[in-house]
Amino acid sequence: MLGGCPDQWRTIMLIVVALGGNALLQRGQPMTAEMQRKNIRIAAQALAPVARQHKLVLSHGNGPQVGLLALQQAAYQQVEPYPFDVLGAQTEGMIGYMIEQELGNLLPFDVPFATILSMIEVDGQDPAFANPTKFIGPLYEEADSRRMHEEKGWTFKKDGDKWRRVVPSPIPKRIFEIRPIQWLLEKGTIVICAGGGGIPTMYESGKERRLMGVEAVIDKDLASALLAKQLNADLLVIATDTDAVYINYKKSDQKKLGYTTPQELQQYMDQFPAGSMGPKVQAAISFAEETGKRAAIGTLGDIEKIVAGETGTIVEPDRSVSKAKIE
Repeated sequence: MLGGCPDQWRTIMLIVVALGGNALLQRGQPMTAEMQRKNIRIAAQALAPVARQHKLVLSHGNGPQVGLLALQQAAYQQVEPYPFDVLGAQTEGMIGYMIEQELGNLLPFDVPFATILSMIEVDGQDPAFANPTKFIGPLYEEADSRRMHEEKGWTFKKDGDKWRRVVPSPIPKRIFEIRPIQWLLEKGTIVICAGGGGIPTMYESGKERRLMGVEAVIDKDLASALLAKQLNADLLVIATDTDAVYINYKKSDQKKLGYTTPQELQQYMDQFPAGSMGPKVQAAISFAEETGKRAAIGTLGDIEKIVAGETGTIVEPDRSVSKAKIE
Protein backbone atom coordinates (compact mmCIF):
# COMPACT_ATOMS: atom_id res chain seq x y z
CA MET A 1 0.00 0.00 0.00
CA LEU A 2 1.17 3.50 -0.75
CA GLY A 3 -0.95 5.25 1.83
CA GLY A 4 -4.25 7.11 1.84
CA CYS A 5 -5.74 9.27 -0.84
CA PRO A 6 -4.33 12.83 -0.83
CA ASP A 7 -7.03 15.43 -0.14
CA GLN A 8 -6.60 17.12 -3.51
CA TRP A 9 -7.39 13.81 -5.26
CA ARG A 10 -10.87 13.71 -3.70
CA THR A 11 -12.08 16.56 -5.91
CA ILE A 12 -13.18 16.20 -9.53
CA MET A 13 -10.09 15.90 -11.69
CA LEU A 14 -9.32 15.93 -15.38
CA ILE A 15 -7.59 12.58 -15.91
CA VAL A 16 -5.85 11.40 -19.05
CA VAL A 17 -5.64 7.59 -19.20
CA ALA A 18 -3.32 5.98 -21.74
CA LEU A 19 -4.58 2.45 -22.38
CA GLY A 20 -1.83 -0.02 -23.19
CA GLY A 21 -2.16 -2.42 -26.07
CA ASN A 22 -2.93 -5.20 -23.57
CA ALA A 23 -6.23 -3.45 -22.81
CA LEU A 24 -7.27 -4.18 -26.40
CA LEU A 25 -5.46 -7.42 -27.28
CA GLN A 26 -3.49 -9.60 -24.89
CA ARG A 27 -0.11 -10.90 -26.01
CA GLY A 28 -0.58 -13.93 -28.25
CA GLN A 29 -4.36 -13.58 -28.60
CA PRO A 30 -5.96 -13.88 -32.06
CA MET A 31 -6.35 -10.43 -33.64
CA THR A 32 -10.09 -10.69 -34.23
CA ALA A 33 -12.75 -8.02 -33.79
CA GLU A 34 -14.56 -10.28 -31.33
CA MET A 35 -11.49 -10.69 -29.12
CA GLN A 36 -10.76 -6.96 -29.23
CA ARG A 37 -14.32 -6.11 -28.21
CA LYS A 38 -14.17 -8.60 -25.33
CA ASN A 39 -11.01 -6.96 -23.98
CA ILE A 40 -12.40 -3.45 -24.44
CA ARG A 41 -15.50 -4.50 -22.50
CA ILE A 42 -13.26 -5.55 -19.60
CA ALA A 43 -11.37 -2.25 -19.85
CA ALA A 44 -14.65 -0.32 -19.82
CA GLN A 45 -15.69 -2.04 -16.59
CA ALA A 46 -12.51 -0.77 -14.93
CA LEU A 47 -12.86 2.75 -16.36
CA ALA A 48 -16.55 3.30 -15.65
CA PRO A 49 -16.19 4.08 -11.89
CA VAL A 50 -13.50 6.67 -12.69
CA ALA A 51 -15.64 8.18 -15.46
CA ARG A 52 -18.53 8.59 -13.00
CA GLN A 53 -16.38 10.70 -10.65
CA HIS A 54 -13.97 12.59 -12.89
CA LYS A 55 -13.51 14.19 -16.31
CA LEU A 56 -11.93 11.58 -18.54
CA VAL A 57 -9.79 11.63 -21.68
CA LEU A 58 -8.69 8.30 -23.14
CA SER A 59 -5.83 7.49 -25.46
CA HIS A 60 -4.86 4.00 -26.55
CA GLY A 61 -2.29 1.88 -28.31
CA ASN A 62 -2.77 0.43 -31.79
CA GLY A 63 0.31 -1.70 -32.41
CA PRO A 64 -1.44 -5.02 -33.11
CA GLN A 65 -4.22 -3.36 -35.09
CA VAL A 66 -2.05 -1.22 -37.36
CA GLY A 67 0.27 -4.19 -37.88
CA LEU A 68 -2.65 -6.38 -38.93
CA LEU A 69 -3.90 -3.73 -41.37
CA ALA A 70 -0.39 -3.49 -42.84
CA LEU A 71 -0.34 -7.26 -43.36
CA GLN A 72 -3.75 -7.18 -45.02
CA GLN A 73 -2.60 -4.33 -47.24
CA ALA A 74 0.52 -6.24 -48.25
CA ALA A 75 -1.55 -9.30 -49.18
CA TYR A 76 -3.54 -7.33 -51.78
CA GLN A 77 -0.96 -6.52 -54.42
CA GLN A 78 -3.11 -4.85 -57.07
CA VAL A 79 -2.74 -1.46 -55.38
CA GLU A 80 0.05 0.18 -53.40
CA PRO A 81 -0.31 -0.39 -49.63
CA TYR A 82 -1.77 2.52 -47.67
CA PRO A 83 0.85 4.44 -45.64
CA PHE A 84 1.01 4.26 -41.84
CA ASP A 85 -0.59 7.65 -41.28
CA VAL A 86 -3.72 6.44 -43.09
CA LEU A 87 -3.68 3.09 -41.28
CA GLY A 88 -3.31 4.96 -37.99
CA ALA A 89 -6.40 7.04 -38.79
CA GLN A 90 -8.31 3.85 -39.54
CA THR A 91 -7.39 2.30 -36.18
CA GLU A 92 -8.35 5.49 -34.31
CA GLY A 93 -11.86 5.26 -35.68
CA MET A 94 -12.20 1.50 -35.17
CA ILE A 95 -10.92 1.40 -31.59
CA GLY A 96 -12.65 4.64 -30.59
CA TYR A 97 -15.95 3.25 -31.83
CA MET A 98 -15.62 0.14 -29.65
CA ILE A 99 -14.56 2.10 -26.57
CA GLU A 100 -17.47 4.53 -26.97
CA GLN A 101 -19.93 1.69 -27.28
CA GLU A 102 -18.67 -0.51 -24.44
CA LEU A 103 -18.06 2.32 -21.96
CA GLY A 104 -21.31 3.99 -23.00
CA ASN A 105 -23.21 0.81 -22.14
CA LEU A 106 -22.04 1.18 -18.53
CA LEU A 107 -22.66 4.90 -18.02
CA PRO A 108 -25.87 6.97 -18.00
CA PHE A 109 -27.41 7.42 -21.44
CA ASP A 110 -26.92 11.19 -21.42
CA VAL A 111 -23.10 11.01 -20.99
CA PRO A 112 -21.66 12.28 -24.31
CA PHE A 113 -18.72 10.61 -26.08
CA ALA A 114 -16.53 11.72 -28.97
CA THR A 115 -13.64 10.07 -30.80
CA ILE A 116 -11.33 12.64 -32.36
CA LEU A 117 -8.95 11.81 -35.20
CA SER A 118 -5.78 13.44 -33.88
CA MET A 119 -3.03 14.67 -36.18
CA ILE A 120 0.26 15.15 -34.35
CA GLU A 121 3.24 17.02 -35.74
CA VAL A 122 6.68 15.39 -35.74
CA ASP A 123 10.10 16.58 -36.92
CA GLY A 124 11.23 15.12 -40.23
CA GLN A 125 14.81 15.25 -38.95
CA ASP A 126 14.03 13.22 -35.84
CA PRO A 127 16.79 10.57 -35.40
CA ALA A 128 14.06 7.97 -34.76
CA PHE A 129 13.62 7.65 -38.53
CA ALA A 130 17.09 6.09 -38.71
CA ASN A 131 16.50 3.74 -35.75
CA PRO A 132 13.07 2.05 -35.78
CA THR A 133 12.00 0.89 -32.29
CA LYS A 134 8.18 0.84 -32.22
CA PHE A 135 6.73 -2.68 -32.21
CA ILE A 136 3.69 -3.29 -34.40
CA GLY A 137 1.77 -6.33 -35.56
CA PRO A 138 1.92 -9.96 -34.45
CA LEU A 139 4.80 -12.02 -33.09
CA TYR A 140 6.89 -14.22 -35.39
CA GLU A 141 9.42 -17.01 -35.13
CA GLU A 142 12.91 -15.90 -36.14
CA ALA A 143 12.83 -17.80 -39.45
CA ASP A 144 9.54 -16.16 -40.44
CA SER A 145 10.83 -12.69 -39.54
CA ARG A 146 13.93 -13.23 -41.70
CA ARG A 147 11.77 -14.35 -44.62
CA MET A 148 9.48 -11.30 -44.34
CA HIS A 149 12.50 -9.00 -44.06
CA GLU A 150 13.81 -10.39 -47.36
CA GLU A 151 10.42 -10.30 -49.09
CA LYS A 152 9.07 -6.97 -47.85
CA GLY A 153 12.10 -5.10 -46.52
CA TRP A 154 10.51 -4.79 -43.07
CA THR A 155 12.70 -4.36 -39.99
CA PHE A 156 12.33 -6.80 -37.08
CA LYS A 157 13.61 -6.83 -33.51
CA LYS A 158 13.33 -9.36 -30.72
CA ASP A 159 10.28 -8.98 -28.47
CA GLY A 160 10.57 -11.44 -25.59
CA ASP A 161 11.26 -14.88 -27.08
CA LYS A 162 9.76 -13.97 -30.48
CA TRP A 163 10.38 -11.40 -33.21
CA ARG A 164 8.20 -8.46 -34.17
CA ARG A 165 8.18 -5.73 -36.80
CA VAL A 166 9.45 -2.27 -35.80
CA VAL A 167 8.89 1.13 -37.39
CA PRO A 168 10.19 4.65 -36.63
CA SER A 169 8.69 6.34 -33.57
CA PRO A 170 9.46 10.10 -33.67
CA ILE A 171 8.84 12.44 -30.72
CA PRO A 172 5.43 14.20 -30.83
CA LYS A 173 5.62 18.01 -30.96
CA ARG A 174 2.07 19.36 -31.30
CA ILE A 175 -1.51 18.07 -31.32
CA PHE A 176 -3.48 19.94 -33.97
CA GLU A 177 -6.94 19.12 -32.59
CA ILE A 178 -6.26 20.27 -29.02
CA ARG A 179 -8.83 23.11 -29.16
CA PRO A 180 -11.77 20.91 -30.29
CA ILE A 181 -10.81 18.46 -27.53
CA GLN A 182 -10.95 21.28 -24.97
CA TRP A 183 -14.33 22.45 -26.28
CA LEU A 184 -15.76 18.95 -25.91
CA LEU A 185 -14.44 18.65 -22.36
CA GLU A 186 -16.14 21.93 -21.44
CA LYS A 187 -19.45 20.24 -22.38
CA GLY A 188 -18.79 17.20 -20.19
CA THR A 189 -17.78 14.88 -23.01
CA ILE A 190 -15.63 11.77 -22.52
CA VAL A 191 -13.05 12.18 -25.27
CA ILE A 192 -11.07 9.43 -26.99
CA CYS A 193 -8.14 10.89 -28.88
CA ALA A 194 -4.45 10.55 -29.80
CA GLY A 195 -5.17 6.88 -30.48
CA GLY A 196 -2.09 4.90 -31.38
CA GLY A 197 -0.03 7.98 -30.60
CA GLY A 198 -2.02 10.04 -33.09
CA ILE A 199 -1.59 10.38 -36.84
CA PRO A 200 2.06 11.31 -37.57
CA THR A 201 2.30 14.40 -39.76
CA MET A 202 4.88 17.04 -40.66
CA TYR A 203 5.18 20.12 -42.84
CA GLU A 204 6.79 19.76 -46.23
CA SER A 205 9.88 21.85 -46.73
CA GLY A 206 9.49 24.67 -49.21
CA LYS A 207 7.57 27.88 -49.67
CA GLU A 208 4.13 26.33 -49.23
CA ARG A 209 3.38 25.26 -45.66
CA ARG A 210 1.77 21.97 -46.64
CA LEU A 211 0.94 19.34 -44.02
CA MET A 212 1.59 15.72 -45.00
CA GLY A 213 1.48 12.27 -43.44
CA VAL A 214 4.60 10.43 -42.25
CA GLU A 215 5.48 6.73 -42.46
CA ALA A 216 5.84 6.16 -38.71
CA VAL A 217 3.98 5.32 -35.51
CA ILE A 218 4.21 7.78 -32.60
CA ASP A 219 4.55 6.23 -29.16
CA LYS A 220 1.16 6.51 -27.49
CA ASP A 221 2.61 7.18 -24.02
CA LEU A 222 4.68 10.14 -25.17
CA ALA A 223 1.69 11.43 -27.15
CA SER A 224 -0.50 10.99 -24.06
CA ALA A 225 1.95 12.98 -21.93
CA LEU A 226 1.87 15.78 -24.52
CA LEU A 227 -1.93 15.58 -24.55
CA ALA A 228 -2.13 15.77 -20.75
CA LYS A 229 0.24 18.76 -20.68
CA GLN A 230 -1.63 20.67 -23.37
CA LEU A 231 -4.97 20.00 -21.63
CA ASN A 232 -3.55 21.00 -18.22
CA ALA A 233 -4.76 17.65 -16.85
CA ASP A 234 -4.62 16.96 -13.12
CA LEU A 235 -3.35 13.41 -13.47
CA LEU A 236 -1.79 11.22 -16.18
CA VAL A 237 -2.35 7.47 -15.77
CA ILE A 238 -0.40 5.08 -17.98
CA ALA A 239 -2.13 1.70 -17.87
CA THR A 240 0.07 -1.26 -18.68
CA ASP A 241 0.30 -5.00 -17.97
CA THR A 242 2.42 -4.72 -14.83
CA ASP A 243 1.19 -3.42 -11.48
CA ALA A 244 4.00 -0.87 -11.19
CA VAL A 245 7.49 0.04 -12.37
CA TYR A 246 10.21 -2.34 -11.19
CA ILE A 247 13.96 -2.04 -11.10
CA ASN A 248 15.88 -5.22 -11.91
CA TYR A 249 12.61 -6.49 -13.41
CA LYS A 250 12.18 -10.30 -13.39
CA LYS A 251 15.47 -10.78 -11.57
CA SER A 252 15.94 -12.26 -8.12
CA ASP A 253 16.46 -8.81 -6.63
CA GLN A 254 13.63 -6.98 -8.44
CA LYS A 255 12.11 -4.12 -6.46
CA LYS A 256 8.87 -2.25 -6.94
CA LEU A 257 8.76 1.53 -7.09
CA GLY A 258 5.84 2.99 -5.15
CA TYR A 259 5.94 6.74 -4.65
CA THR A 260 8.90 8.13 -6.55
CA THR A 261 10.10 11.29 -8.28
CA PRO A 262 11.37 12.14 -11.77
CA GLN A 263 14.87 12.44 -10.33
CA GLU A 264 14.75 8.96 -8.82
CA LEU A 265 13.30 7.40 -11.95
CA GLN A 266 15.84 9.07 -14.19
CA GLN A 267 18.71 7.17 -12.61
CA TYR A 268 17.15 3.85 -13.64
CA MET A 269 16.29 4.78 -17.23
CA ASP A 270 18.87 2.40 -18.69
CA GLN A 271 16.86 -0.49 -17.23
CA PHE A 272 13.66 0.34 -19.11
CA PRO A 273 13.55 -1.00 -22.72
CA ALA A 274 12.87 1.50 -25.50
CA GLY A 275 10.09 -0.63 -26.96
CA SER A 276 8.09 -1.14 -23.74
CA MET A 277 8.54 0.43 -20.28
CA GLY A 278 11.02 3.10 -21.39
CA PRO A 279 8.51 5.45 -23.10
CA LYS A 280 6.03 4.99 -20.22
CA VAL A 281 8.58 6.09 -17.65
CA GLN A 282 9.81 8.89 -19.92
CA ALA A 283 6.22 10.11 -20.39
CA ALA A 284 5.54 10.08 -16.64
CA ILE A 285 8.76 11.97 -15.93
CA SER A 286 8.01 14.57 -18.61
CA PHE A 287 4.48 15.23 -17.36
CA ALA A 288 5.46 15.46 -13.69
CA GLU A 289 8.47 17.70 -14.33
CA GLU A 290 6.77 20.12 -16.70
CA THR A 291 3.42 20.46 -14.91
CA GLY A 292 4.26 19.91 -11.26
CA LYS A 293 1.47 17.33 -11.14
CA ARG A 294 1.36 13.59 -10.60
CA ALA A 295 1.68 10.78 -13.10
CA ALA A 296 1.02 7.13 -12.37
CA ILE A 297 1.86 3.77 -13.95
CA GLY A 298 0.01 0.53 -13.17
CA THR A 299 -2.55 -1.99 -14.36
CA LEU A 300 -5.91 -0.96 -15.72
CA GLY A 301 -7.65 -3.27 -13.27
CA ASP A 302 -6.22 -1.19 -10.41
CA ILE A 303 -7.16 2.17 -11.89
CA GLU A 304 -9.51 3.23 -9.07
CA LYS A 305 -6.75 2.61 -6.52
CA ILE A 306 -4.19 4.28 -8.77
CA VAL A 307 -6.34 7.41 -9.02
CA ALA A 308 -6.71 7.31 -5.21
CA GLY A 309 -2.92 7.08 -4.83
CA GLU A 310 -3.10 3.66 -3.19
CA THR A 311 -1.20 1.48 -5.65
CA GLY A 312 0.94 1.55 -8.79
CA THR A 313 4.00 3.72 -9.27
CA ILE A 314 3.13 7.32 -8.40
CA VAL A 315 5.54 9.88 -9.85
CA GLU A 316 5.41 12.74 -7.39
CA PRO A 317 6.99 15.98 -8.67
CA ASP A 318 7.39 17.58 -5.23
CA ARG A 319 9.97 15.78 -3.13
CA SER A 320 8.70 17.57 0.00
CA VAL A 321 5.24 15.95 -0.34
CA SER A 322 6.39 12.37 -0.70
CA LYS A 323 10.04 11.38 -0.65
CA ALA A 324 10.85 8.66 -3.15
CA LYS A 325 11.05 5.16 -1.81
CA ILE A 326 11.41 1.65 -3.16
CA GLU A 327 9.00 -0.92 -1.79
